[in-house]
Amino acid sequence: MSLNPQYVPSHGLLKGRSVLITAAAGAGIGFSAARRCAEEGCRALMISDIHPRRLEEAVAKLKEETGLAEVYGQLCNVTVEEEVQALVAAAEARLGGVDVLINNAGLGGQKRVVDMSDEEWSRVLDITLTGTFRMTRAMLPAMQARGRGAIVNNASVLGWRAQKEQAHYAAAKAGVMALTRCAALEAAEYGVRINAVSPSIALHDFLKKASSEELLAQLAGREAFGRAAEVWEVANVMVFLASDYASYMAGEVLSVSSQHA
Repeated sequence: MSLNPQYVPSHGLLKGRSVLITAAAGAGIGFSAARRCAEEGCRALMISDIHPRRLEEAVAKLKEETGLAEVYGQLCNVTVEEEVQALVAAAEARLGGVDVLINNAGLGGQKRVVDMSDEEWSRVLDITLTGTFRMTRAMLPAMQARGRGAIVNNASVLGWRAQKEQAHYAAAKAGVMALTRCAALEAAEYGVRINAVSPSIALHDFLKKASSEELLAQLAGREAFGRAAEVWEVANVMVFLASDYASYMAGEVLSVSSQHA
């Protein structure tokens, strides 16, 4: 069993590229993806979040830990079209064009179907699925005009796998998978690649607060290595999909897990 995975050294997979990542402040997959992109040689990076202080701290931390000078932050709520458009416009201007977009914004929760309100259902779908759609729609015109670019969406194995109290989140992530496949066929005509990563369970502070230790241990025990993923293990696959190593991949959903169902 790989109980203690070793952090993978960088290989310059994104050398000279610019990267935009949503919901990348904090200690989750988004921030880890931002750090990995910087380590893999991206020339400029912009991250977004809805928390001003956390966003400011994340930008400072990325600059300090990676040595990348061109790291920018922009507040953005992906449920608000005006903010999405403003984020893409700012990234295009400050990064000199966006080469890679990582759609990481999402929201989960635990609630049985019979107890779930319309508002709870809609909020998870709006952030997780429609937010990914809004960002993709806003980013594609510029990428398509340049004839290149890569978009990586963050899905989940719950798009395939059933779990109690996760109907809204699973439906949203299954939607992200379908959106990825369909949008990828349209974007491929212009030389733009769209793919998705599908994590199972990746431990970070927010997940620990949102779920019980018993549930997390149970979910981790189902995995082939008998443990949850490190957030950087998911970020590694995102970087791969953003890189030229995935040049012939379009509409794929890669599971960072041993099981699809």
